[in-house]
Amino acid sequence: MKRFYAAVTIAAVPGGWQVMLDGRGVKSQGGRAQIVPSPGLAEALADEWARQGEQIDPAGFILRDMADFAIDVIGPDRDASITALMRFAEGDTLCYRADAGEPLHERQAEVWEPLLSAAEARYDVHFERIAGVIHRPQPPATLARLHAVLAAQDDFVLSALNTMASLAASLVIGLAALEPGADAEALWAAANLEEDWQADLWGKDWEAEERRFRRLAIFSSVMGFAQAAQL
Repeated sequence: MKRFYAAVTIAAVPGGWQVMLDGRGVKSQGGRAQIVPSPGLAEALADEWARQGEQIDPAGFILRDMADFAIDVIGPDRDASITALMRFAEGDTLCYRADAGEPLHERQAEVWEPLLSAAEARYDVHFERIAGVIHRPQPPATLARLHAVLAAQDDFVLSALNTMASLAASLVIGLAALEPGADAEALWAAANLEEDWQADLWGKDWEAEERRFRRLAIFSSVMGFAQAAQL
């Protein structure tokens, strides 16, 4: 599609902020007004539009897609979206470890344990650490508390969490990305610990490395989306 606008601005509107293309408010893909909760987030969305060239590249709209998901999918059915997110708490990757005494277990404990312990302290919960890959339920009180944490988030933060938890296979990592001063590269390294471990053992594959870099870029962008939504 050819670029069909010249000026990209933002404007305060009832309910928040909206990107304007030649003075006309942007709508979501579902046809709803794309109104976001903060001027910082609106500016980030406007920047995506402004960076487009003569031909519009849909791949350049990561943040727009996040906003649309919040408006078109989460807003109409928050309960379903929270239930879907909870599966990343029920089987959080950080809880599943190699057998004690194995070098991988030691590395997992070094990188993952501080993240789990911080989440336990932050939310007053307890996570079961599990040796192997056989599913074991997390304590009901932990799941109930995390459900309440998610329910307290707005639709835009939930949209970001949906993507970050999916990429990391971990709600703990997704929630850690919301904290002030969170380090996207460190969190992504934690999410990719086992893949990186295998690459160190058997050698790196350039396609896997390229994929890792692309997914880190998405994770970082979505993390910025979440933090802007909270300002």
